[in-house]
Amino acid sequence: MALLFTMFFFSCSRSPDALTLIPPPTNPMEREYIGYGVVDASFVYILEDPLQDNSSLGYLRRRSLVKIMERQPVSIKGTVESWVKVEAPYAGTPDGEIEGWLKESSLTVYDNEDQAETAAKAMTP
Repeated sequence: MALLFTMFFFSCSRSPDALTLIPPPTNPMEREYIGYGVVDASFVYILEDPLQDNSSLGYLRRRSLVKIMERQPVSIKGTVESWVKVEAPYAGTPDGEIEGWLKESSLTVYDNEDQAETAAKAMTP
């Protein structure tokens, strides 16, 4: 019996290296944003609310860089789509920024601004 217990105990134990957890470089819960995105489509309308029939606040062109602040699933006609609330530079506003909603499918999402800027520069106009 003692032999079975010893075999069981040693077969279940792990080396200390296997139990070491390494935290990510930046804790996502500490950030005030989700990530950055680059617009893939020729242009997209930025909306006040995440609904297709809502009024447009303006539009963003392909290669536009946005900061993603929030993600929300929305059911439209039985289909669930992911929408993101974004902040983006926009010349048509007094403070030079626009905040609104885009379909997440119109963006490629990146973890940080440097990655997004690199991807935007590499896209064809």
